[in-house]
Amino acid sequence: QVQLVESGGGLVQPGGSLSLSCAASGNIYSTYAMGWYRQAPGKERELVAAISSGGVTNYADSAKGRFTISRDNAKNTVYLQMNSLKPEDTAVYYCNAKYSVIIYWGQGTQVTVSS
Repeated sequence: QVQLVESGGGLVQPGGSLSLSCAASGNIYSTYAMGWYRQAPGKERELVAAISSGGVTNYADSAKGRFTISRDNAKNTVYLQMNSLKPEDTAVYYCNAKYSVIIYWGQGTQVTVSS
């Protein structure tokens, strides 16, 4: 089994920054693609950023230029650096690991952007 544990969420003022981490344990390998998704109240879960096993990144338009996804395969950890945060970034952020049809999700971490 694979477990994904997110950390780093919290309350931040507009314009501030947060760094999220997702630590993976179990039978997970560097061949997995990793991603961050978010879900705001009343909305569907949406992709924020993803990184392939080879380090190729993909961002939602709303995240481009503000968020950076990275991974440390030696630590089985994926990161999301979020800068210039806006109130509309408020959501539960979920870590995701995917290989072929196998998908794992973390339990989520709350990010609230408010003054």
